[in-house]
Amino acid sequence: MAVSSSFSKVDEYGFERPDDFDYETYEEFMSHYLVVLAKRAKKWSDLFGEGKSLKRNLTVKRYVRKGIPGSLRARVWMSISGADLMRERAAPNLYGTILAGPKDESLVDIVRTDLPRTFPDNIFFTEETSRMENSHRQMLFNVLVAYGHHNREVGYCQGLNYIVGLLLLVTKDEETTFWLLKMLVEHTLPQYYICTMAGLITDIDVLAELVRIKVPEVHAHVTALGLPWAVIATKWFVCLFAEVLPTETVLRVWDCLFYEGSKIIFRVSLTLIMRNKENLLKCSDFPALVECFKEITKDSLVLQCHEFMESIFKTPGSLAGSTITKLRTKISQEKESKK
Repeated sequence: MAVSSSFSKVDEYGFERPDDFDYETYEEFMSHYLVVLAKRAKKWSDLFGEGKSLKRNLTVKRYVRKGIPGSLRARVWMSISGADLMRERAAPNLYGTILAGPKDESLVDIVRTDLPRTFPDNIFFTEETSRMENSHRQMLFNVLVAYGHHNREVGYCQGLNYIVGLLLLVTKDEETTFWLLKMLVEHTLPQYYICTMAGLITDIDVLAELVRIKVPEVHAHVTALGLPWAVIATKWFVCLFAEVLPTETVLRVWDCLFYEGSKIIFRVSLTLIMRNKENLLKCSDFPALVECFKEITKDSLVLQCHEFMESIFKTPGSLAGSTITKLRTKISQEKESKK
């Protein structure tokens, strides 16, 4: 891809760029980032070339944090998340068997209703392209219906369409997407997508507590203005920042999410909040604060995905998985004691 001042109105994943897109800043970023991508691609090719396997170690973790080449993402995600092992242990052709089996028409109708709402600004999900054989919209429908029948406790939950849609843009394969979705829903983010959303509600409370510990002024200000943390973080967490951050930045976040687990979404959330502390504290009322939280996902750094990913491991400071586990337990116990 040659860098020029006349980038397409559509990005490499098929998303239309907004009218106010800053092409000048993007051109400057890409002139540096393309060099980074070329270097990373060579290193990844040596590490995970044809026929090679990945083992979890510090080298792989470092490589993942620095970004996975787009051409390798599907294979690497399956490997580092454990989804490939999950597929190996499952019944042969589980995905195909579910698709060929009987369907719950009420679930099918719910999924079909959400299809046109999924990435309406993406050329691969438009009404026109949906008429093509093996279209992205048809693949989206198949994966959501199959998973809804496979996991009856979840069925279909709004937000999954964005995750599956973006997975399909990367993997271009229904079955791979099905297994990555299963890994995310059942292991990485347990109880986020069940009817009570118990895991999601707990993790929003965990984020609030982490903000109270790390940026107490912001926590106090948000509390004083009466803005519920659920209003701020629900879309961030449910969609895993899809439809929130720029696409390449989201995929870099997902690289780390598949390797390191859910603590990554807390690192991203805390970085956004901590970087924009002064602007948040300037808000004098509820509506201004809501608008500011929308704007912090569009600041100059989020477009520069490489620098942004470096910042999520520096800005929030220490954030061990064990800390999040302890906070989840503490919050769950407090809720239970109030019943």
